[in-house]
Amino acid sequence: MDSELVDRSEAIQQRLVQLRDSLDYDIKREETTRIEARMASPGFWDNQEKAQEFVGQLKTLRAIVAPLEKSLAEGADLQAMLEMAEEDDSFAGEVRSEIERLEDALEDLELKALLNGPHDAAGAIMSFHARDGGTDANDWAEMLMRMYSQWAQKNDYSVDLLDRLDNDEGGIRWATIAVHGPMAYGYLKGEHGIHRLVRISPYNSEGKRQTSFAAVKVTPEIADNFKVEINEEDVRTDTFRASGAGGQHVNKTDSAIRLTHIPTNTVVQCQNERSQHKNRATAWKMLRAELARQEDERREEEQYKQYQTQAKTGFGAQIRNYFLHPDQRVKDSRTGESAGNFHTVLDGDIQNFLDAYLRWRVKKEG
Repeated sequence: MDSELVDRSEAIQQRLVQLRDSLDYDIKREETTRIEARMASPGFWDNQEKAQEFVGQLKTLRAIVAPLEKSLAEGADLQAMLEMAEEDDSFAGEVRSEIERLEDALEDLELKALLNGPHDAAGAIMSFHARDGGTDANDWAEMLMRMYSQWAQKNDYSVDLLDRLDNDEGGIRWATIAVHGPMAYGYLKGEHGIHRLVRISPYNSEGKRQTSFAAVKVTPEIADNFKVEINEEDVRTDTFRASGAGGQHVNKTDSAIRLTHIPTNTVVQCQNERSQHKNRATAWKMLRAELARQEDERREEEQYKQYQTQAKTGFGAQIRNYFLHPDQRVKDSRTGESAGNFHTVLDGDIQNFLDAYLRWRVKKEG
């Protein structure tokens, strides 16, 4: 029997033990069983809002418990396969394939173990703002919104549009989406910052190269029962008429809501719903999420010197560069992670950048 396979198998068993502990597998499994029993009880769906909260908790727990449970079982099976291979070398090829598959699965679980922040298990609220670059920046902000929406769909997350203001010539001035699903915020929070695009401008008749910037803001989609202390006297509420396509689609009532948290000068707004009541509820949720994110950042700053992603809104401030000219490439300014296919990245294949950020953050904290 190849000693290399034996060593790799032993390493897998050690990693499984560590993951079981770091991911609190036993505690999460008990909690999963408890919620499943509650969902099966009579009257569970009588309170839809509360029921959906439990459904969300269960999805988050299963995202950890199910793959780890599967890997633990397969780790036990691997031991039996090794014993068979010691008696018959013809099994060695099968053992090698199983080891490689398990190593990949454990790497995914180890990345999930890094999602241990207070809100990492939550969904995410993402805002996109055009910055320097004129209409190209407006177009770029919309391209980024599409990129993250595509990533979300590829990973079985659902996406809701919360707010959007189009630019007259093309693209958006700003927009906000909610990405619903387990650990969306944990994966996406590293995307918070300035994104830079270099390309031949489709809006320039002379075909000149254009550099444009867009800002991405990521906040956790915190549960309604999570306590964020906000004095309502500190919040100014403004109502305004939501923008629309014109004609019969123009909103004739002041249904859009803007909230300003005066002590921190934090501003959020929502105009996607025709109901002022729904827009107000969503805006308050966005404000609580943003203040929770700010509190997370303050906590992290006490632990280590935080990488500044928002210091400026131009050259030198970007967390990632996207090039379409003179060649195609995407490179992260913090981690050094890169990709050679611009269009694949813009179609939502960004997981390598998200994973690289998680590893970079742990190394930086250490």
